[in-house]
Amino acid sequence: MEQANHTMSNRFFLLGLSTDPHLRVIFFIIFLIMYAIAISGNLLITIVVRVNPSLHSPMYFFLTNLSMIDISLSSSVVPVILMNTLTNDRSISFSGCVTQIYISFGSGATECIVLAVMAYDRYVAICRPLHYSVIMNKKLCYYLSAGAWSSGFFTSLLLVNLTFRLSFCRSHYINHYFCEIPPIIRIACDDTFAEELAIYITGTFGILCTFLLTVISYVHVISSILKIRTSKGRQKTFSTCASHLIVVTLYFGTITFMYLRPHSKSQSHYSNETDKVVSILYSTVTPMLNPLIYSVRNKDVKNAILNSSNRDSKIKK
Repeated sequence: MEQANHTMSNRFFLLGLSTDPHLRVIFFIIFLIMYAIAISGNLLITIVVRVNPSLHSPMYFFLTNLSMIDISLSSSVVPVILMNTLTNDRSISFSGCVTQIYISFGSGATECIVLAVMAYDRYVAICRPLHYSVIMNKKLCYYLSAGAWSSGFFTSLLLVNLTFRLSFCRSHYINHYFCEIPPIIRIACDDTFAEELAIYITGTFGILCTFLLTVISYVHVISSILKIRTSKGRQKTFSTCASHLIVVTLYFGTITFMYLRPHSKSQSHYSNETDKVVSILYSTVTPMLNPLIYSVRNKDVKNAILNSSNRDSKIKK
């Protein structure tokens, strides 16, 4: 009996999305389709950019980084949802929970930085076009990419360490469909003030600072666009930023709601359900939409995909 209790104490139990068997089948199909679109779409963009010399520019280099982040974020969350939706055993090991939070939070933090870097890239391209190739040189691009990934996952390591120093004597049942810091903190029996303060500080510097840098870049970009005399010129210039603006709005809107608002241990059922919906948006829906947005609204990517498919069809013939 004691051994069974010890085994249970080393595992968390995810309450999931629904206990209704019919709804679980529907959720499984929906998440499977979204995951398939996210993986295939982001892989397609990565491959298309790699094999097309016309897309070997800083803008598309960072787009491939964004695609790899989305694959990492989606793959850290969705397979667990699919497995827990199909089986009655919704438990996850302590180490599995730690790993999932580390990868998902690290990917999310990295995405914030990469989105800010992409905004800066658009600022240099539109506001300082003559110096673009000098400023956004290959060496700087590699440094910015490495800095984004290392900063994002180092921040995740700090927060994961803080979170799992807590004791979970009250319950091991997580009212969520995957391991995430806010619902984990709610089931802790220790004083969580330091951990919540760390989240707010990280959120302030990580989310708000990168968002502020993005906004500043686009203020300059929009100011430069408005100075263009012809409407056709304005439209053409703005079209290079439209896809990125949509992605920024979707992503920063959802993670700001999730991480920069107070989380009480006695949250209402409505608040918990809202958190689940918001988490679905940034961890599953956004990685699925990003490649669709960039391929549909970006003429260069769309043309490269069409040209690649045309070449493949000619080869088959």
